[in-house]
Amino acid sequence: MSASRRQHSCSATTRPEVPSLSAACHPAAARARRTPKIWRDQMNPKPIKIGLIAELTGPLSFMGIANANLTTMLVDDINARGGLLGRPLELVIEDGETIDGAAKARTAKLIDVDKVDLVVGGIYSSTRQAIKSEAVTRGRTLYIYTEQYEGQENHPLIFCTGPVPAQQVEPLIPWLMSSTGAKRFYLPSADYIWPHLLNKAASRVVRANGGEIVGEEYFPLDTIDFRRTVHQIMASGTDVIFNTIVPPGLTPFFEELYKAGFGKRGGKIVCTYFDENFFNLVPSEQIEGLYSCLDYYQELEDPFGRALLRRYQDRFSGSAMLTAGSGCTGHYRAIKMWEAAVNEAGTLEQGAVIRALDHARVSEGPGGPAEMVPGQHHVRMNMYIAQAQGGRFRVVKNLGPIDPNERVLADELHLSKAG
Repeated sequence: MSASRRQHSCSATTRPEVPSLSAACHPAAARARRTPKIWRDQMNPKPIKIGLIAELTGPLSFMGIANANLTTMLVDDINARGGLLGRPLELVIEDGETIDGAAKARTAKLIDVDKVDLVVGGIYSSTRQAIKSEAVTRGRTLYIYTEQYEGQENHPLIFCTGPVPAQQVEPLIPWLMSSTGAKRFYLPSADYIWPHLLNKAASRVVRANGGEIVGEEYFPLDTIDFRRTVHQIMASGTDVIFNTIVPPGLTPFFEELYKAGFGKRGGKIVCTYFDENFFNLVPSEQIEGLYSCLDYYQELEDPFGRALLRRYQDRFSGSAMLTAGSGCTGHYRAIKMWEAAVNEAGTLEQGAVIRALDHARVSEGPGGPAEMVPGQHHVRMNMYIAQAQGGRFRVVKNLGPIDPNERVLADELHLSKAG
């Protein structure tokens, strides 16, 4: 993505033909007159606007650029098919800069200046909260969060399309303990909401399966010196490191761990968010044998996923790859499910779109089909355990479709906040 593109909003250029008003004589138009909102939506020549917060700069830019690339491709596809409700889509991309304050300010612009119909994006959970404050709490706008995260988001205007603990740690940890005999876990972590809540879930599963937590530490995001922690890990007899340290601290942590010989002595590393993009960030020998659990890996023998990956690679050269840990697969589900919901509703009226999105599904996508679990605003999806082997991720266990098991939104919450 060029520097100029990162600095400006990206507007879709394909404008589908708007139906002529003479079509009002058609029987279908007569039916539409009985639903004025639908009629106005379909006759409105203005574009439908999607606002995307993508980390185009900062430590997570290799993820954010990929998310922006894929979303651009999907919006272009929709416009090439004639848009939505006979109207073009306009994608407005804003750089979240991997800084929560920047994401909050850019979201405010999307709401107040661009007046978008939908907000998508954000990677860190703290960034999700910053976006939520402007898009949802203040702006009353539909927001789809696309990253794998700690779960527990529960608001009628928010849908989440990435995996949650029930789909990652709950199947991964028992499988790992059974397969390797590992019992002793150490939890080095970044100090923000996602690691704290994910570690609670991981600790619960470890103890339920007869294991123990021998250490749990939290570090500011900009920490780069992990010598003391690695010394404690080596002295503790740890079998498994369950890592939630994120960039920029990730690279120095794994370097220190590698130099200490943790892997050579038989130690295992788990990092649920690791995907193919991270081989550009960490030398492959430092993470050889690392286990990950995501909804898609590039080696899957899935014709649709392979074709989508080829299209992406042909259009977007460079190191920002289409992967799951970056949130690309969550962005795919977000755009395709929202498209299906708007088409089903026949309008952009918020309540109608939410009702349709609550049971939306995609029959094919990277990693396989997926569907929103009614009432939960989270997605049932296929999950896979993979291991880093020779600079690639190899799928070692196909877990099949797994429910998110998130809390169902109360009916009164739907009525009071989304109405």
